[in-house]
Amino acid sequence: MGFAALRVLELAPGEVFRHACGDREWIVLPLAGGCTIRCGEGTGSAGAGPRVFELRGRESVFCGVSDFAYLPRDGQAEIGSAAGGRFALVGARCENVLPARYGAAGGVPVEIRGAGHCTRQVNNFAAADVFDCDRLIAVEVLTPGGNWSSYPPHKHDEFDPGHESRLEEVYYFEIAPHGDTPGVGYQRVTPSPAGKTDILTEVRTGDAVLIPDGWHGPSIAAPGHDMYYLNVMAGPPGQPREWLIRDHPDHAWIRDTWSGQDADPRLPFHRHRAEDETP
Repeated sequence: MGFAALRVLELAPGEVFRHACGDREWIVLPLAGGCTIRCGEGTGSAGAGPRVFELRGRESVFCGVSDFAYLPRDGQAEIGSAAGGRFALVGARCENVLPARYGAAGGVPVEIRGAGHCTRQVNNFAAADVFDCDRLIAVEVLTPGGNWSSYPPHKHDEFDPGHESRLEEVYYFEIAPHGDTPGVGYQRVTPSPAGKTDILTEVRTGDAVLIPDGWHGPSIAAPGHDMYYLNVMAGPPGQPREWLIRDHPDHAWIRDTWSGQDADPRLPFHRHRAEDETP
């Protein structure tokens, strides 16, 4: 993976993680718990010195939309959590230095896609048309147990201006348990004309699937086990920061069936809280 990056931190109560941004921009996204971030911005940033962000976070990925913080290329950050928690650092190799910023949970658009057993919820916290980054695109997808997500299979591994983007992608999974039974799901990636990736794998909480190319989907949530995945995307310099996909020609017809079906009534899983409107 030359462009997209992911790191998941498990912080004990009171633990502090020191993070050098290097040649990538990053977003810190709480998965479980809240944290304090102290960020010294990189050379050439429009910022005015170190920034401190208090992220309220959330109990789990299934319990709410989270606030987040953007860290610029060449910056230095300290991420600490008084109560402990789990935090995703999603990154992209980039050229430009943008200012460190706070993203409120209340500003995250929540979208319901598909219908019937293809219904899923998308939290567009760093979609290309929502939050300003240099190269990074990132969203969260929540799929009720028994549903198929990332369907029809699609790809974005060739730069075709106005039609398809060239984007690497990382899928990071968390699967809801049923009582004491751990959750499980499945991910499929098939070769495309531009790539050779061929995967059919079982996924559990903490697993990540790397997709440098290929048709990806479906992401299958087993009945009784809701599925969460975090999508991290980035492409090479010299192309617009946009998410343009091409559906697999054998399966694109499924979209035409959604107009006659209702969305899954189990969605949305949650809405942001009123207090999340401001930092």
